[in-house]
Amino acid sequence: MTYETIKLDIADQIATITLNVPERLNACSLPMAGEINDALDHLGDARALVITGAGKGFCSGADLSGGRDSSISGGQGSYKALTQHYNPMLLKLHRLHIPTISAVNGPAAGVGCSIGLAPDFVVASEKAYFLQAFVNIGLVPDGGASWMLSRLIGKARATEMMMLGEKIPAAKAHDWGMVYKVVEHDSLIDEAMALAKRLAAMPTVALGIMRKNLVEALECDFATALTREAEGQKIAGDTNDAREGAISFLQKRKPNFTGS
Repeated sequence: MTYETIKLDIADQIATITLNVPERLNACSLPMAGEINDALDHLGDARALVITGAGKGFCSGADLSGGRDSSISGGQGSYKALTQHYNPMLLKLHRLHIPTISAVNGPAAGVGCSIGLAPDFVVASEKAYFLQAFVNIGLVPDGGASWMLSRLIGKARATEMMMLGEKIPAAKAHDWGMVYKVVEHDSLIDEAMALAKRLAAMPTVALGIMRKNLVEALECDFATALTREAEGQKIAGDTNDAREGAISFLQKRKPNFTGS
């Protein structure tokens, strides 16, 4: 598929999706949501994924202004856009079987905030900020924001962010536990790629099971979590990486994981 609003690059088993409408701060139109959704199905041999934005912004939110697929207004139109476009894309990202990183290079607002916070690791530029501005236009947060924020930063801070509609600068987001690391703007991509390279060299089958178990543990009781961990351990224990890990431990050498 030829993409018009994003770029997909895969090199050294690391996939990079770049939101690529810099003149609109990478506002996420319906076509962009569809292209991200498609790209997530075509990551090839990638063992880690990085998502970032071109230009000065990460993603300024949903773009429902103009264009043959984007001229949606009113509550029913928003419902259709979410259920048929944005939500399926975010669910696919959420359920991906490889570790994910966002390199947030600027504003991450609305659904862009959700896209930025969805990965396992959020590396933010010192110039980045996170914003839930829906209240300022009489709407409610979407894109899974109420689910993510309440779990990442707690109900009180999520309420503050959603109901007051104020920008949360990168440093404050880090203090709140919303992001993994804040770095100098010019080193953002290098930092994100270094982390992706580290993760891609790890036993990625096990990492995929970890990310699944972490999410499910937020919704289940302790006994169910124990069962799911045992089931995940059964899968991970039969991988080549588990055997390599055991052998390398006995041989006192660094393991060579292949993601299989």
